[in-house]
Amino acid sequence: MKLIILDRDGVINEDSDAFIKTVDEWIPIPGSIEAMARLYQAGYTLAIATNQSGIARGYYDVTTLNAMHAKLHDLLAQHGGKVTYIAYCPHLSSDHCTCRKPKPGMLLTIAEHFGIVPHQATVVGDSLRDWQAAAAVGAAYAQVRTGKGLHTLADGKLPADIPVFNNLAAYADSLLGTIPT
Repeated sequence: MKLIILDRDGVINEDSDAFIKTVDEWIPIPGSIEAMARLYQAGYTLAIATNQSGIARGYYDVTTLNAMHAKLHDLLAQHGGKVTYIAYCPHLSSDHCTCRKPKPGMLLTIAEHFGIVPHQATVVGDSLRDWQAAAAVGAAYAQVRTGKGLHTLADGKLPADIPVFNNLAAYADSLLGTIPT
């Protein structure tokens, strides 16, 4: 199995420091849906691991989160793509759960769901905590510049050998050996 675990906000869709609270605020980053569809069509299994503390903060509820994910599924289906599994953490950092990235809980849950060991997956993220979760389970990691990506890169806390891509579409192009049009 070729498993790619994507962060959501900042990798697939636009991010906001004010949180993505409604379906209308869930706006795909240009090219991300098409990139996911191309990866899926090339035989990759796609999953998502996303921190969603807006639930604990009362900004939105699980029904709204599910509606955002339904929008994602619909857009992907229109392009011939599919996300097979979505894991989310609804907790605050202060809850000290095991699922909130940088903890590896969601990645472990996804690996267990697919019956693989976590180091067989690749994580694509935009923040230090995405890399920390991947490193905790020995998964490969790719950084994008979208979302919090530029800020994360400027902090200089990521290892220098991590592959960096402008966005999810550039990652897919590199992985699939295609040249963007």
